[in-house]
Amino acid sequence: MSGRAFFSRRLAVVLGVCLGGIGVALSALIPTTPADFYQPGTQPGTLGDFIFESTNCSICHGYYNEAHAPWDRWANTLMAQAARDPVFWACLAIANQDLEGAGEFCIRCHSPGAWLEGRATPADGSAFIPKDFDGVNCHACHRLVDPLYATENPLDDIVILEELEMIPPDPHNGQMIVDPYDRRRGPRDLGQFPYHAWRQSPYHRESFLCATCHDVSNPAYTRQPDGTYKLGPLDAPHPTHLKADQFPIERTYSEWLKSAFAQGPIDMGGRFGGNQPLVSSCQDCHMPKTSGTACIPGLAQPRNDLAVHALHGGNTWVLSAIRNLHDDGVTGLTAESVALAQQRTREFLAAASDLELSQPVPGEINARVINQTGHKLPTGYPEGRRMWLNVRFLDHNGALVREHGAYDANEATLTTEDTKVYEAKLGLSQDVADLTGLPAGESFHFALNNVWLLDNRIPPRGFTNAGFAEVQAAPVGYAYEDGQHWDDTAYTIPAGAVRAEVRVFFQTSTREYMEFLRVANTTDSSGQVAYEQWVATGRSAPAEMDFAVLDLAIPGDLNGDGRVDQSDLGILLAAFGTGPEGDLDGDGDTDQADLGVLLAFFGTGW
Repeated sequence: MSGRAFFSRRLAVVLGVCLGGIGVALSALIPTTPADFYQPGTQPGTLGDFIFESTNCSICHGYYNEAHAPWDRWANTLMAQAARDPVFWACLAIANQDLEGAGEFCIRCHSPGAWLEGRATPADGSAFIPKDFDGVNCHACHRLVDPLYATENPLDDIVILEELEMIPPDPHNGQMIVDPYDRRRGPRDLGQFPYHAWRQSPYHRESFLCATCHDVSNPAYTRQPDGTYKLGPLDAPHPTHLKADQFPIERTYSEWLKSAFAQGPIDMGGRFGGNQPLVSSCQDCHMPKTSGTACIPGLAQPRNDLAVHALHGGNTWVLSAIRNLHDDGVTGLTAESVALAQQRTREFLAAASDLELSQPVPGEINARVINQTGHKLPTGYPEGRRMWLNVRFLDHNGALVREHGAYDANEATLTTEDTKVYEAKLGLSQDVADLTGLPAGESFHFALNNVWLLDNRIPPRGFTNAGFAEVQAAPVGYAYEDGQHWDDTAYTIPAGAVRAEVRVFFQTSTREYMEFLRVANTTDSSGQVAYEQWVATGRSAPAEMDFAVLDLAIPGDLNGDGRVDQSDLGILLAAFGTGPEGDLDGDGDTDQADLGVLLAFFGTGW
């Protein structure tokens, strides 16, 4: 039996177990109800026209040019595959174990169609029909309505907003407003267009749309006057529905909102944006502009500002897992398309940062990582994601003298004690630990976590401490100055080293997180499936974001001949007390401290 056939056959068994989870699981640790997860906006079962599956859209918007056909690019994204992602299902099972019915809250954004049509209950996804695995599909985005009415928005929106039970006061958590009818929305005026009903929507070019699912808060928790988060009354909606009053899980949109990018376009020199060098919104970077047509030739005019539905992010491996578990005829994926999508992801990650090396003082190098994105680096779902510095000091023969941040690819383990790791760590307060029987402190139980223990992720351009604190995104256990969108790390140069090779790596899913998903799941086999796919696809192999080399200056080598000897001592003594010619400690003069540096390295060299 082929590997693909094995995985496809196994999936049928897996889904039979996974999608019946709630019925066989033990009672959740906290007995929440659907009322606890109620969100304003369009409610299930209120649409006049159902959410179409994406294959309907592919007839005109796909299969004519892989480089820019919207359906082709969308199909190879984690947006399209959000409801097939095995890591999502593994996480969902544990969320339901922790908070009864919490999965319904997750399904809102991973399968909006299922949620809108009432199939997010039961919260384990067992009511899904085939089209629900379409994830964040075409209709899910192209029927979204701006929650803030403006005169440039469609007139239909006046009635849509008036008929809502409650308009989202502060969109996040999948608080979507959806046109009840099949009137497909986008930023362009299509003129006389007979193929389907349409509405011009400036909202679809605004980052505000992305806030719908890319700011995520836990509505079960309410912010207290002292800044902590406590479990609210059960079987009741959150009292305000404001993200500022709920525990922050993700703040990608808010990070952007408080960055310089939100204040106006920035010329990134072609790093992002495609044909459009000036970038500001989420769409500018994640849907870069290209030349082409939005549907099959003859039905639309060519444009030079066509938004590519690439929706790049930081997931380097899950598309491969999805191909193993699902037939290509269902997903729209192929071996070639996935390879190209993953290559684009790696290129996107490489564009996200820059690395600068220097040797500011004797005996040390400095590695500066610069965030070139419009949000924290890394950002998004915090569990299992990390970025780190790998530093290798080499001798004159190219042999390794010392390594910091070593990664064992076979074991998927990282040596963290001797390098800088950029990540977020969340956990449980003592009161939640007492309530659930779980240990207080660091935790991967994202549906229960109510404390941020660490957040040293690098902020974007325009960062201010006050601004980020306002949106619950301040650094935790680390400090950045206002305006700082980089971070410096010093490494001591070992004896015999003449060269430093430094890399910045990013990893989507750590071993620790994947093992948690496998072990903590007492409901079904979804954690085991996700773990096996993680192993089978390379254990979320780290993606190299940056690489730089620094030839090391030998402290005390004033004449540059590669050795610290009598000649250098003569230069220093000649300049002693008179000028900077013998300055070795960077203070601008030649004194006793510089003599100490030279003598410490006397006799060394290449």
